[in-house]
Amino acid sequence: MTLQQGLAFGLIALTIAAFIWGRFRYDLVALVALVAGLAVGIIPAEAAFDGFKNDVTVIIACALIVSAAFARSGIVELAMRRVLPLLKTEQSQVPVLTGAVTLLSMVTKNVGALAIMMPVALQVARRTGSAPSRLLMPMAFGAMAGGMVTLVGTAPNIIVAEVRQEVMGQPFGMYDFAPVGLALTALALVFLAFGYRILPKNRQGATSLNAALAANAYSTEVSAPDDWPPGSMTVSALVDCGDREVRITALIRDGQRRTGPRGNVVVKPGDVLLVEGEQQALEAFIARSRLKLIRENRPIAIDNGAEDIAIVEAVVGRNSPLRGQSIKQADLYGQHGINLLGVSRSGYELTQQLRTAKLSPGDIVLLQGAEQGLPTALKALDLLPLAEREVRLGSGRKQFLPVVVLTIAMTLVGFGAVPVAVAFFGAAVVIVALGGLKIREAYSALDGPLLVLIAALIPVSDAIQQTGGSDLIAGLLSNLFVGLPGILAIGGVMLASMAVTPFLNNAATVLIVAPIGATLARQLGFNPDPFLMAVAVGAACDFLTPIGHQCNTLVMGPGGYKFSDYPRLGAPLSLLVLLAGPPLIVQIWPL
Repeated sequence: MTLQQGLAFGLIALTIAAFIWGRFRYDLVALVALVAGLAVGIIPAEAAFDGFKNDVTVIIACALIVSAAFARSGIVELAMRRVLPLLKTEQSQVPVLTGAVTLLSMVTKNVGALAIMMPVALQVARRTGSAPSRLLMPMAFGAMAGGMVTLVGTAPNIIVAEVRQEVMGQPFGMYDFAPVGLALTALALVFLAFGYRILPKNRQGATSLNAALAANAYSTEVSAPDDWPPGSMTVSALVDCGDREVRITALIRDGQRRTGPRGNVVVKPGDVLLVEGEQQALEAFIARSRLKLIRENRPIAIDNGAEDIAIVEAVVGRNSPLRGQSIKQADLYGQHGINLLGVSRSGYELTQQLRTAKLSPGDIVLLQGAEQGLPTALKALDLLPLAEREVRLGSGRKQFLPVVVLTIAMTLVGFGAVPVAVAFFGAAVVIVALGGLKIREAYSALDGPLLVLIAALIPVSDAIQQTGGSDLIAGLLSNLFVGLPGILAIGGVMLASMAVTPFLNNAATVLIVAPIGATLARQLGFNPDPFLMAVAVGAACDFLTPIGHQCNTLVMGPGGYKFSDYPRLGAPLSLLVLLAGPPLIVQIWPL
């Protein structure tokens, strides 16, 4: 072993130890490892920032934006709406919800697919009394399994494709992972449909700050547009349209107010409805019913094209000039250029028009205005902004735009017309440019720590190859597997990936193990493809801990899981994959 190899191995060992210790952030550890590699000379200065311009980083970033656009569009809720009322028991909820998130993770990044479906699962659990702990972990495991099917479903596939580019001159294609991935995903779905019973049923999920704020019931006003078909909708039908999570507290027609209108009252064009519900429920209700949010169409003046329209929640202070005044008297739009979209008042149901309702200290108001002008208005009105969270009431949805754009992008990739990185970059830009996602939301969707982790570790992992460390480890492993069937070597590589990824980020695992697997294949005289596939499968199937994969971390709080709950369901699933994976890989990708 040379000095350079020893330094490279030492750096990797210290990096892994820091990851396992967990005392410092993953991205910080990766950045320190990059600086250390530069300092000791195993990473050339000209290669230090190769990871930030690597296709892997670009594809993952753009996949996150596309996933956020899917979540914003509401297309998933629309597709699932007819199915959800049929899910009465866990026996039907687990396979349907897990299957849905699995299918979605095949076309978007798996953690994005899970983030889209989690609110749906929690809503189902709340309505039927099911335990979220029995639903969320199978969905997380299904998302990880579904991510194996396509190139962009999970980060390991993208990184393995890049390694193949370096080894064989051509990366894996978009659907090269599908034959192995689909078979293993089907196996995982069958197991999860029954295996969820292993999970505890009485766990209490943690309530996040966003969830606590979302519990505020807002009152707002909507109107039936002029093209509203006469006799098309009753009050009861509208309540059903909102999944009975939105209440219609008053109907105003020709200046006359009806408090608590009966369900058989027909809503006519021009009618104004005072509705109450949580912010997300109101947003979905308005989108489905095609009612118009009053005051949403009052134009907000912005100073420049870089400025955006924002929505904030704020509490009316004790000394606020709004105290005791109605919205009409305060003239918020005329004086400050902002629209009031809703009011939340604890313990009191508003049944009068918002413009005539007098505000009181402690009321929470939902305000829309120019992002640079809102802070000045809040200060002048003595309004205390709540903790920052995404509020979407009053911003329109473009339900089918992400689906159409992504379909076009994947078609172009499938026919080889454009590279994957270019296709997903173009899809992300087009979605934002056409209004499917605001530019601020696109930036928020980027997982900075993950992108920095990958970009910083790419040069570090390359140091193992550049110094000949991969050849050294592969030589030791080839002595171990020489004379044995190649399928055992593939199983050993898959097992190594599975064993490492619960303690590292799965992307970091692939960056370290994939070059070793490719070198081992060459030294044993085998095709590198099945070995790279084994690395991808092993790294993607991180079912044992809550820290190795973002999907597992995402469900830990809402599901109320403990560390020991993951191997309870994950260990038998990992064993199934380990037993079925190598023979399947060899069948599809011959040695």
